[in-house]
Amino acid sequence: MNKEWSELNKSVQLLMKRKETYSEGIKTLLHLREDLMDVILSFKDELKREEFNAIPFINADGYHSKTIAYSLWHIFRIEDIVANTLIRNDEQIFFTGNYKDRISSPIIATGNELAKEQIADFSEKLDIDELYLYISEVRDSTDDILKDLPFEALKDKISDEQKKRLRKLNVVSDDEKAAWLVDYWCGKSVLGLIKMPFSRHWIMHIEASLRIKEKIMKNRK
Repeated sequence: MNKEWSELNKSVQLLMKRKETYSEGIKTLLHLREDLMDVILSFKDELKREEFNAIPFINADGYHSKTIAYSLWHIFRIEDIVANTLIRNDEQIFFTGNYKDRISSPIIATGNELAKEQIADFSEKLDIDELYLYISEVRDSTDDILKDLPFEALKDKISDEQKKRLRKLNVVSDDEKAAWLVDYWCGKSVLGLIKMPFSRHWIMHIEASLRIKEKIMKNRK
């Protein structure tokens, strides 16, 4: 893991545990997310459209076996679901913004169910400009949630009603590679959710995307 990102993430975990340092923990998390967002934006500046579909490590184990387009979709669908359906108990930006049609996505789920050529085919269908607009809206929405979230809310658990609502939305595939997500998320406190989808999850997929980008750049030569 990138050393700077790793250290920031560790600081977030420690600071958010105590009420006295919670506010500083949120500030640190927002700083980490801003740094990671700069990398996400750099992909749009530096890559050709077709390179978002490249899958140079298709047979590898790990997050780098995906495409950059898929990775961005995956990060922000998960964040939208967790932030708005489970924490805010509100509608997802994906639906209120009609992003399925705008992005031209064949799915509304997280993409965990896709593999290899399916990921490449899925990536080709996406409108990258609209995907980036979605990314921006989700990021801003989550940042607003974090800024307004009281320390006392961190211990809150996901209710059975919220879990049922999540299942009815069909935003998590029934495929065994994806279905576990519902129990995983709903078994965590709000603090547990913040620790993964809003921070560590970003880091893992962005580091993998940087590895993909490095390979793409080598293949250009």
